[in-house]
Amino acid sequence: MYVVDAVPRIQHYTIDALTLDCGRTLSPVQVAYETYGQLDAAKDNAILLMHALSGSAHAGFVNDTGEQGWWYDFIGPGKALDTERYFIICSNVLGGCSGSTGPGSIDPATGHPYGLRFPVITIGDMIRAQKCLIDSLGIETLSAVIGGSIGGMQALQWAVDYPDIVRSAVILAAANRLSAQGIAFDEVGRQAIMADPCWQNGDYYDGTPPRTGLALARMIGHITYLSEESMHEKFGRALKGGDGYGYKFSEDFEVESYLHYKGNRFVERFDANSYLYITKAMDYFDLPDLTSIKSKMLVISFSSDWLFSPERLKALVRTLRRKRKDVTYCDVQSSRGHDAFLLEVGPITELLSGFLDNVYGR
Repeated sequence: MYVVDAVPRIQHYTIDALTLDCGRTLSPVQVAYETYGQLDAAKDNAILLMHALSGSAHAGFVNDTGEQGWWYDFIGPGKALDTERYFIICSNVLGGCSGSTGPGSIDPATGHPYGLRFPVITIGDMIRAQKCLIDSLGIETLSAVIGGSIGGMQALQWAVDYPDIVRSAVILAAANRLSAQGIAFDEVGRQAIMADPCWQNGDYYDGTPPRTGLALARMIGHITYLSEESMHEKFGRALKGGDGYGYKFSEDFEVESYLHYKGNRFVERFDANSYLYITKAMDYFDLPDLTSIKSKMLVISFSSDWLFSPERLKALVRTLRRKRKDVTYCDVQSSRGHDAFLLEVGPITELLSGFLDNVYGR
């Protein structure tokens, strides 16, 4: 049985230089990551977990500040990602704002934050940074790559770009490209940020950040994470405080209050420029050719997810099967919309545990 460190700690790996899809070279590049469990002697029990847009490297156990990771319910002894069997790695994406190099990092050429001088990045760039991290740990094979939403895009890119390294891939609530509607919502969010006077063309780090614009972007984005059913169940047309209409432009409805709360909380922990860069990477993501994939695949959709609908994930599965790939598909019945990949603990645990057991026979 492995000895599990009950308190995860952010670690950092520095890449000397990374050539990006846009043609520019970024140097140096810092990758922030956490690990859970222990790498075995053969170094063949590693699982790479990728976070969604607003996530971070902190995915699992409660850290030294008392914060649970974003997939806390799935990581640990006896859980879907059993830390007595697997070595779990999660890194903050390139372009992020939770320890990895991003637009808020210091540009060594100027001594000031990059801002919009940071190069535009892609999902491919993100996984090449992750590959450097994996190499630094001496890992030559990944038992699985797993991710939801933009994390699922990364997992799919891993399976395409590194077929001889990835033994299995789990894609939750993601497809091989974002829809026009998804791109449209991302653009409205970006425009909300850039319309904020405090944005200052990305050079706001020495002053007041564009809190209003970023909060609006989060409110817009959060609507896409929910379903009509979940919003009705949570809020319906309930009035804030139940005191009737205010007959002014205030937060009359509970759903309005909820969105304002989500937006205001978000600005305390996320960088507006990172939001621009990461959503743009999502928009650029497009993998029409899945021929190189060798890994076993598990694709999971959620019935009420309209951002990555079951129909779109079924189309991905049909493409994989036409190419004679080993793919298992399940549509989880849920009223929770796109956020279900974070919330449907029971069904996901059953599917993920069964898939990993079937693949590795442990």
